[in-house]
Amino acid sequence: MNSSYLPKSLCLLLTAMIFFSCQDEMTTTYTYRTMVPVYLEMSDVRARVISTEPAKPLDNPGKIYIYEDYLFINEPTKGIHILDNTNPSSPKNLSFIPIAGNVDLAVNGNILYADNYVDLLAFDLSNINDIKLVKRVEDVFMHMYRHETGEIITFQDTVISTENPTWQVESGWLMDASISYSSNYSAAAQSYGTGGSMARFTLSNGHLYAVDENTLRVFNVEEASDPNFVKPIDLGWGIETIFPFEDKLFIGSNVGMHIYDASTPNSPTRMAVYEHVQACDPVVVNSEYAFVTLRNGTSCWNSVNELQVVDIKDPYNPSLKKAYSMLNPHGLGLAGDFLFIAEGVHGLKSFDASDVMAIDQNQLEFLTNLKSVDLIPGPKSLIVIGPDGVCQFDYSKPSQLKKLSCIQVSNPVNVY
Repeated sequence: MNSSYLPKSLCLLLTAMIFFSCQDEMTTTYTYRTMVPVYLEMSDVRARVISTEPAKPLDNPGKIYIYEDYLFINEPTKGIHILDNTNPSSPKNLSFIPIAGNVDLAVNGNILYADNYVDLLAFDLSNINDIKLVKRVEDVFMHMYRHETGEIITFQDTVISTENPTWQVESGWLMDASISYSSNYSAAAQSYGTGGSMARFTLSNGHLYAVDENTLRVFNVEEASDPNFVKPIDLGWGIETIFPFEDKLFIGSNVGMHIYDASTPNSPTRMAVYEHVQACDPVVVNSEYAFVTLRNGTSCWNSVNELQVVDIKDPYNPSLKKAYSMLNPHGLGLAGDFLFIAEGVHGLKSFDASDVMAIDQNQLEFLTNLKSVDLIPGPKSLIVIGPDGVCQFDYSKPSQLKKLSCIQVSNPVNVY
């Protein structure tokens, strides 16, 4: 038979065989971060000696925090990088404090507070080259504790490469939950440091306030080196961030914003709850308004991406002033009348927010090439953190940010 005249059915069969054969040989590798559950005995964790180590490159930056001329960058569940940020154009990586299970931090005077799984640690920073652990407060973050086994459950940050991505999206809630442990902008007193808008630790009136998924924990830190656990306060489920302003605490959850009166610092009391649709929710505040970003995501369960401006002049009766559509807003920060919003993989936006009814008409800049998750408008620079690293900008002209420096991560993986 002349092969030029094969029956149509045989041609189709051969074509199909060639097609499926090619498909079988094609593979695609997916690389992403996820959080793998790990079970630990806390006695083993406490037996480890924590001592300052030489500087390490950033691998997966979490929280950012500034205190005086120092920049602290959390490496989720691993520890804290310390950088000399005297010159934001050229930050110097000084050292690394290995703290297993660490996801939050705050600085009070020369004392650094950091979580170590279920414990709170206090470090003396007075000699930045020889940081000392001065106190451990045991068994205070008990949401990680498995009472039936006596173990703690945590999630280890893991980079996975696979040819089968079928569970990548499903596992995303674990990574997103880790991110939501990440850092909150602190309207702090002079002796306190400043964090980003997604923090779960904050300082106010001689007290450290820490939130987990459903609880506010109060610590007396009037004697900075001697933190004492006061009590837990139940908040309900879905708590994500905390922001202090004057004598109040503004607590973001995935279903609303809680306002607490902290004028009696040992015993904050609820003033009101502003409810919104279910979505991830960081908050920053000035004397009249709270600025809340809502975004969709694997742990947020909704398709809302917007900035909400909430009138808080009467903190017992907060009300929505106006809402603005956004792309996928994460952290945010205020510097006077200027509002900066991290739009995740879409970039970084700046606005003149002096007229809260016309914020969308007063966008100043949109840096689409800067993936951003959280930020701090600091005294020397605007510090922006994202999956690729930590960048600093001169923001003396908010309509024209000037890049000063960027610290790249050693193994960039898109996790946001």
